[in-house]
Amino acid sequence: MTTAVEPKLARAAALFHALSDETRLEIMEMLRSGERCVCELTDELDAAQSRLSFHLRVLKEAGLVTDRKEGRWSYYTIVPETLAELHDVSVALQPSVQRRELRKVGRCC
Repeated sequence: MTTAVEPKLARAAALFHALSDETRLEIMEMLRSGERCVCELTDELDAAQSRLSFHLRVLKEAGLVTDRKEGRWSYYTIVPETLAELHDVSVALQPSVQRRELRKVGRCC
């Protein structure tokens, strides 16, 4: 039986997985300043095109970045709404005040 929480957990796992690699985090850091051409990303990361394409695909499938084509070049940018979603997931994972208070008095359940 599926609960309403399971799709949210699957989405959270996909977002965290997409950001669980140092190269992908570097890409996100580079895109913080705005749209970047894939050639710039390749040069700055000193990465093979195939390796970079893999990482960009993971980020794109998670909805963290989007791309647009201009001629033969692809330009990537961060999707702010997905970062907001990631923020909301992170906030939801914070311990609740009630649980912290119960731990202070030594009670459980």
